[in-house]
Amino acid sequence: MRRVFLAYRIALILLLLAALYLPHAFAVEDMWTAANRIIKDVYTKIAGVSTVLAGLMSAVAVIGAKMSGTQQKADQAWDWLKRVWLAWVIINGIGAFIAYVRPLFNGLATLE
Repeated sequence: MRRVFLAYRIALILLLLAALYLPHAFAVEDMWTAANRIIKDVYTKIAGVSTVLAGLMSAVAVIGAKMSGTQQKADQAWDWLKRVWLAWVIINGIGAFIAYVRPLFNGLATLE
């Protein structure tokens, strides 16, 4: 039991010394600026990928509709194309909505 207590005490002393002698890192930007930058970067990549995929899926849907043998398969392809466009509008509309609404809230998160 005494050895465990001694090992525990040595570990705490080493941890304290490490905290005192290691150099401290200071952030260059605050948390909100970094989060804003990261969110914009990630959303830009998501919007770019969604645009490329929507174009590719639209081409596949149109080719599928034109080459289908029955009217039911053609209707399914056109419905699929509508869903692709709707999903693309929603994904890119989120960014447009946030870009429009965000400036309206500037200055509201301050205490006076």
